Amino acid sequence: MSLQYMTQEGLDKLKKELAEAIAQRPVISAAIAEARDKGDLSENAEYEAAREAQGLLELNIAKLQNLVANARVIDESQIGTDKVQMLNKVKVKNLNTNQIMNFTLVSEQEADFMAGKLAVKTPIGQALMGHGVGEVVEAKVPAGVIKFEILEITL
Repeated sequence: MSLQYMTQEGLDKLKKELAEAIAQRPVISAAIAEARDKGDLSENAEYEAAREAQGLLELNIAKLQNLVANARVIDESQIGTDKVQMLNKVKVKNLNTNQIMNFTLVSEQEADFMAGKLAVKTPIGQALMGHGVGEVVEAKVPAGVIKFEILEITL
């Protein structure tokens, strides 16, 4: 897995999620033990469900551990506003609809479209990256091509 650049807030959220997942291990182990005590494992749906839950939990823990291990916190003091880059707040005008939109460019783990947090790897994020105020960029999205004019770049 490659490095994952994110904010300190994003890393803290991942670490909290990891701690919560690890805290579930004893709960699932107890569920497995309880189901095992009920007898014949070949026809025990509770046992199968608990084992499946354990497998999914371990996959999630491994994924989160990998993300935390590969996370690099971005030094916000090193971020400029001359060209769009990660952690910038970007005000754009959708030239197809004349709608003004605001995005903060973040890592995939921190993305939340409803909160205006757009992953840099999305088509719109990729189109904006590296461009400055006044430039018009094109984002190829499933619905077609959207043209955006960059109005403002801030922190």
